[in-house]
Amino acid sequence: MRELWIDLNPDSSKALYEQIYDKIRTMIADGKLFPGEKLPSTRFMAKSLSISRSTVEVAYEQLTAEGYLESRPRAGYFVCDISMLYQQRQDTPETGIVPERVEHKMSALRFSPFEVDAEHFPYGIWNRLYKEMNAAENGALLMSGEAQGDRKLRTAICRYLCRARGVVCQEEQIIVGAGNEYLLLLLAQLLDSCRSVMMERYTYIQAYQTFSNMGYTLHAADVDGGGICMRDVEEQQPELVYVMPSHQFPLGHVMPLKRRLELLAWASEGRGRYILEDDHDSEFRYKGRPIPALWGNDSGEHVIYLGTFSKSIAPSLRVSFMVLPGHLLARYRQRCSFYSCTVPRVMQAVLYRFLEEGHFERHLNRMRNLYKGKHDLLLHLLRQESWIKRIYGEYAGLHVLAELKGGVPEAFVTDRAYTEGLEVHGLGEYRAVPEDLVSMERPATLLLGYGNLDEVDMRRGIEILRHSVSPGTK
Repeated sequence: MRELWIDLNPDSSKALYEQIYDKIRTMIADGKLFPGEKLPSTRFMAKSLSISRSTVEVAYEQLTAEGYLESRPRAGYFVCDISMLYQQRQDTPETGIVPERVEHKMSALRFSPFEVDAEHFPYGIWNRLYKEMNAAENGALLMSGEAQGDRKLRTAICRYLCRARGVVCQEEQIIVGAGNEYLLLLLAQLLDSCRSVMMERYTYIQAYQTFSNMGYTLHAADVDGGGICMRDVEEQQPELVYVMPSHQFPLGHVMPLKRRLELLAWASEGRGRYILEDDHDSEFRYKGRPIPALWGNDSGEHVIYLGTFSKSIAPSLRVSFMVLPGHLLARYRQRCSFYSCTVPRVMQAVLYRFLEEGHFERHLNRMRNLYKGKHDLLLHLLRQESWIKRIYGEYAGLHVLAELKGGVPEAFVTDRAYTEGLEVHGLGEYRAVPEDLVSMERPATLLLGYGNLDEVDMRRGIEILRHSVSPGTK
């Protein structure tokens, strides 16, 4: 371990922990700190910089969460090998055009629809709750908890769902798990004869891959302004329909009441039919009233509700939850109650306090205002660009879609932007069936996430895209 000198500016608009984070991350990226090298302890670093130890801890924990540092129990923090972050993506043969590659250049700017604002997370509150829970429980959190998740947490989730999403349920119906994919794997063991699933033609691709890996027969349905087309559902007659009615990802549609009732009527007409409602980023809506969950319209126990804290708190939290109808809960207890909960109990305890003490809803209110500002700014900037044919999917979530003019291929734009340090994704990456020719005829469209971007990043990213959409520019 060696001493690290970091020049902190108390008058900077950046918090002290951000300055420490930026400096250490840059030193690792530039090779000034080597893989395996031990960093000064938080106590030593705090003393040498004349700041509080908690400030250093927040910076170290953020670097650890992003993979720059590794925390070893009773040993300290060590630099990770990040060379894999610099590997370039393989050339995409789809367009026949291979943009110029820049060796060892990492994409530093991302229009990612999955990133959240990291600057305004309430680190101080979260760390305080973490320390208080560890001290108060006196080792109890090291013991095995309930298979469905600790009851206190499930009760807090139950109260929040009733208030905010119109999901009236009991805590006994809630299963807590580490990510939606785990809960989908669990659900497959509860649905006896359900071996076919219908998804919208463009969808959350991780869910599609999970169903595919489990051997489901997959059907792709057309999507119109109201969401999934009932014509396709009635023709294919799947046992399970996977939808995101409050904010369809990635297209951004909201399912109107008429379509919801049609979908519920279809489910009630056949035995063993279910609707899996993924309530994707429903917390963030910037126009009109919040859209209640489909669960609230179901009177026949046909809806299975899936929620997550990935967008509302942080992706790294890895806490999702599933609300089961009564008869599926009975099957869960018979078949799956021996599985241990996949979320650490200390994380459950901190999240419970975060919810129960009102920190979560205060955080949500702050982030809604912040994201609305970013959303409005991005739309303002995009509407000035002549290479964009139309913008849609706005007013909710953390991304918008930009349809391009001129017939330029998506892969050409995304690859060319990547060589200039911008990561951006095309709509085709979220196509449920890769060989679906109907989807491939759709105009080139980009998903532009703004969760973790400021105005400078947005302007720089749009400038890169402006040059990337034209094959003739360099």
